[in-house]
Amino acid sequence: MHVRRYRATLGPCDPKIGLLPPMSSSAATELAPAPQVPAPPPRRLPAAGSADGLLVSEAVYWTTYYLESDHHYEWNNGRLEEKPVSDYETFLVYAWFSTLVQHFLRTYPCAQLVGLEMGFRLPLPSGTVIRKPDFGVVRNDNPQPLLPLDCSYHGVFDLCIEALSDLERRGIVRDTVTKKAEYAAGGVPEYYILHQNPAHQAFYTRTPTGFYTPIAPQAGVICSRVLPGLQFRPTDLARRPGLEALRDDPIYAGFVLPGWRADRERAAAAVRQADAQTRRADAQTRRADAQARRADAQTRRADAEAQAKREALDRADAEARAKREAMDRAEAEARRADAEARAKREAMDRAEAETQAKREAEHRADAEAQRALEQTRRADAEAQARQRLEQDLAALRARLAR
Repeated sequence: MHVRRYRATLGPCDPKIGLLPPMSSSAATELAPAPQVPAPPPRRLPAAGSADGLLVSEAVYWTTYYLESDHHYEWNNGRLEEKPVSDYETFLVYAWFSTLVQHFLRTYPCAQLVGLEMGFRLPLPSGTVIRKPDFGVVRNDNPQPLLPLDCSYHGVFDLCIEALSDLERRGIVRDTVTKKAEYAAGGVPEYYILHQNPAHQAFYTRTPTGFYTPIAPQAGVICSRVLPGLQFRPTDLARRPGLEALRDDPIYAGFVLPGWRADRERAAAAVRQADAQTRRADAQTRRADAQARRADAQTRRADAEAQAKREALDRADAEARAKREAMDRAEAEARRADAEARAKREAMDRAEAETQAKREAEHRADAEAQRALEQTRRADAEAQARQRLEQDLAALRARLAR
């Protein structure tokens, strides 16, 4: 596929990620005899201005056609091959997968991702080819490092990815047959073919015998050997879920925005901790409130008891005062009674004295009356005696007068 891309350069490999043993550019001859590369399919006439199919030397290709901007050519054993263009949906599949790989390499920087039509040279038994994968991966332990100013890669990519163009049959054959055989013979450990139609998708790993075999999905998930930890569902190439869905998917959660997830987990942990602290504070507040209520209740009880004691003391004081007052009243009454008794006694004494005086007066009166009576009797007697005397005197005078 002919698209413009960029190169992501990343740091040293994460020690937590296991890596395959380094593979040299001569791995094809070291592992097994190279597979037979099929002959290229018949060519159509090149478009106007295109040099597709032109026979040129490798030196002319590098100096004249490799950096061509209007047409992008690969070199197949002396012949220029123009890279075909894929449809837009296939580009979306390619863009989604390259973004997924970039996220993986940001999380586990064990390799470098290259694009920008960067080619690499494969000296095969059938002839030398120069291919420009739509994007490639160079692991950090590759014996040929990718240098910052390289315009082509001087080693063998660890992973090549092509976006299939199905506009013509020869474009399909080039990616699914020709390049597959070339990459296997050249020692590329993994080769992926992307397309909007799942029937044209393929994911290969190189066997020790030097041939590609499809990567067997595990529960519907493709797991890379070149990039241990990179995994994806082929069905997601059609769905192309967004980053929000990927970061919460257990298949991708380990490398898609793990910092965001860690921040979210830290935030969630902080929220949980804050909630726990709030609950503890609430519990402490409730305990403090309960203690305060108990203290208030105790205070109220103490106040009530103190009030009751004060009231009891007041009642006792009142009772004591009442008793004292009663005693005072009793004493006063007793004093009054004594006074009254004394007064009565005195009255009785006075009455007795008066009675005695009356009796004495009566006695005196009786005596006087007796004396008066005696005097009266004496007077009467004297009167009678006087009268008799007078009578005797008169009688005497009368006799005398006679």
